[in-house]
Amino acid sequence: MAMETLTMSTKERRRLALFGQVKPGSLTLRAASQSLGLGYRQTRRMFARFKAQGDAGLVHKLRGRSGNRRRDAAQRDQVLTLYREHYADFGCTLACEYLLSQHGLTVDDQTLRRWLTTEGLWQRRRKSQVKRQRRLRRSCFGDLVQIDGSHHDWFESRPCAQQDGATLPASSCALMVMIDPRRDATGWTHAQFFEGETTHAVMTIFQDWSLDHGLPAQLYPDQDSIYRVNTKAADEIEERTGARPMTQFGRALKELGVKLTCAKSPQAKGRVERMNGTLQDRLVKALRLAGISEMAAANVFLKETFLPQLNEKFSVRPADEADAHRAVSASELIAALCVREERKVGKDQCVSFEGQVLQLNPGRELPSLADKKVTLSRSLEGELTVLWKGKVVESSAVTQRPKAQVKCESLSERVASHAERWRPPSHHPWKRGVVPPQPTPPQSGRPPAEPGSAAASAAPQPALRQAQPAGCERTFLLR
Repeated sequence: MAMETLTMSTKERRRLALFGQVKPGSLTLRAASQSLGLGYRQTRRMFARFKAQGDAGLVHKLRGRSGNRRRDAAQRDQVLTLYREHYADFGCTLACEYLLSQHGLTVDDQTLRRWLTTEGLWQRRRKSQVKRQRRLRRSCFGDLVQIDGSHHDWFESRPCAQQDGATLPASSCALMVMIDPRRDATGWTHAQFFEGETTHAVMTIFQDWSLDHGLPAQLYPDQDSIYRVNTKAADEIEERTGARPMTQFGRALKELGVKLTCAKSPQAKGRVERMNGTLQDRLVKALRLAGISEMAAANVFLKETFLPQLNEKFSVRPADEADAHRAVSASELIAALCVREERKVGKDQCVSFEGQVLQLNPGRELPSLADKKVTLSRSLEGELTVLWKGKVVESSAVTQRPKAQVKCESLSERVASHAERWRPPSHHPWKRGVVPPQPTPPQSGRPPAEPGSAAASAAPQPALRQAQPAGCERTFLLR
């Protein structure tokens, strides 16, 4: 049997891999349609063609065929002949203009370039090296603001203040820096120390900047996971839908109307990187001279002394006096700058969030929220709010969920539990005709009769007992 060579694209090879799992039954056709991003009916038609024709059924039917708009071979030969005779040193664009004006032949410049490359009449010409220049500053204050976290030994491992007679080690922290902006208009800098570069730290310094100046038009950070979801699943979702999942901070900026653009390299946000270097030199020495080795005292020193002097020395006057910041209220910032997630309410009207159990109290205005999804929002101050369809739901923290009552599943368990709780009295109908157990008569000196003998059969038999539940054994007379 002759071997056939098939040329398949990446998309077709992915379909082949998925249909190879559908065929033995390890994957459903509906799940394959969701993975491919196609409708179920289209996937079913493709799978039927795959079963009928094999791998060739997934290859596009127009592959290897000439396009419907392909130029006639005679016209192509005529154009190449004229180019060799008259326009051998012409560029493709100029040659097309002369072919139209002098010979009445309409040819696109890219089409002519492909023809000439195939015939060896055109070679790719390398462009000269790009001479890069320093970008100009933005014209307005607030057009673009950079943000970055700088990790450094800011206190030079100096010990902290004394506490209970013991010297505490210097705390390690990160300095969050915001500068206006890459291609900045003023070079205005704002900075604050935090325990680490976290979502809470980024939201806090952005809130302080917005309360002082307003909302910037664009924010320019790096591709840290605080600003961008860096997972393979996010890449697949973006490739399939064109929209990338957002982080908590990205969602907050979208609600506030601030454009978020992540830099692809440290060089792209060079101004804030150079400012980090300046602060790691100047600020470390200033903290040493001031004798500061604690984060709280360092933040006060930054706000009251260091940053005003730094901005007065290095900031410049913008080319345009207009301010690109937009006014924003404190309530809008508090509502947007928070950690917001969805949770499903249990049948006991409880919901779990960050290791905490909340008992919901919908009241009369709201229906029962069991098996419904609610939105939990934690503000920068740590206040937790539960929302359902935009309405605030009252809640209270509980140490543990209320325990459900365990029901007996078998008859023996129910009888045993009943016997433990209540015992019938002497006048109960169950005890009518009950013969109290008789004492065993003393045995004579005769040996016991052997089983099956006449003596054993003549011996009186003991009264039979009726089977009773556990804990309720009684002896009844045989009538």
